[in-house]
Amino acid sequence: MKYSTDKVLEILNLVKHPESGKGLVEIGMVENLTIEGLKIKFDLVAKSGKDPFAKSLIKAAEKTLKFYLEEAVEVEITQTKKIFEAANFKAPSKPLSGVKNIIAVSSGKGGVGKSTVAANLAVALARTGAKVGLLDADIWGPSIPMMFGVEDLKPAATQVDGKTLILPIEKFGIKILSVGFFVDPNKALIWRGSMASNALSQLINEGDWGKLDYVVLDMPPGTGDIHLTLVQTLAVTGVIVVSTPQKVALADAKKGVAMYQQKDINVPVLGLVENMAYFTPAELPNNKYYLFGKDGCKNLAKELDVPLLGEIPIVQSIMESGDKGRPIALDEINPMGIAFGLLAKNVIDRIEWRNTQMNPTKKVQMKSGAGCATD
Repeated sequence: MKYSTDKVLEILNLVKHPESGKGLVEIGMVENLTIEGLKIKFDLVAKSGKDPFAKSLIKAAEKTLKFYLEEAVEVEITQTKKIFEAANFKAPSKPLSGVKNIIAVSSGKGGVGKSTVAANLAVALARTGAKVGLLDADIWGPSIPMMFGVEDLKPAATQVDGKTLILPIEKFGIKILSVGFFVDPNKALIWRGSMASNALSQLINEGDWGKLDYVVLDMPPGTGDIHLTLVQTLAVTGVIVVSTPQKVALADAKKGVAMYQQKDINVPVLGLVENMAYFTPAELPNNKYYLFGKDGCKNLAKELDVPLLGEIPIVQSIMESGDKGRPIALDEINPMGIAFGLLAKNVIDRIEWRNTQMNPTKKVQMKSGAGCATD
């Protein structure tokens, strides 16, 4: 026997049933497991043969075994019928309980550089000596693994108090988790909202985050299911909204701020960040060219009565550093490193003010047919 039963069961438990959010082994769907060399056989027990996820779970189980063991593994799965009730998924009462501050980086629309800001903010915060995590919550467009040069790595599993948890990848002193670690980067991720929300909940609840000063959440653009899942799952310390100076981007940023400020959601808005604020040529470092308009976010921040936390210029080195997997904020003497360092300082100051002047954020609860409520 090349692989132990415990090892195979541990890997199979990483495959989660979409209804319950729990692993196949934990909810009793794996029976009659046999292992002979590279051949693994077991029964997948479906609920009265009517489980709509059975076929996708079979494929997921096979792919997961091949990924964590080796491609040569032969997997034979038999779907069986049996009266079976999946246990209701109950998220921990305090997910990320060891994290002091949770910062959501959001945007009203795509293409404004939100992920670049989130990645470099995490690095700049870590440069201050803080312990930092970065959760890529942009389920349909995960880009954080590439920005940190870890897209070929896969998180390992660990056992904590009898529960299987996912170990974040660590790079530049930052703990990173992303759905991008678990999907084929060359294929489009075609998930309905409930599947995407479940994936995000799993990264939050089953990540072994430990004790951190900050976790930065790179949110998907816009407003939707993922955003609601986030505020229902976590008591977010505050949100940063990223925009560019154009009117169309500012209009969407305004809607994004309005969403978080709704009475039933009520997540503090720490402030705005203006990305692509101006262009500075390398040969003319003191010149500023406002390609997309001037003071767009500054004026919006004044209108919304929130701080403008930073203005990030357009420079080619930001794009190049992201493509190379080394965020530009790592270079402390680089003007861009200085800019992100100033952003981090402003964010830290704003969070300190928020934590001393405002009550802790409450998780949002959805009441059937009655919209949102906090608890």
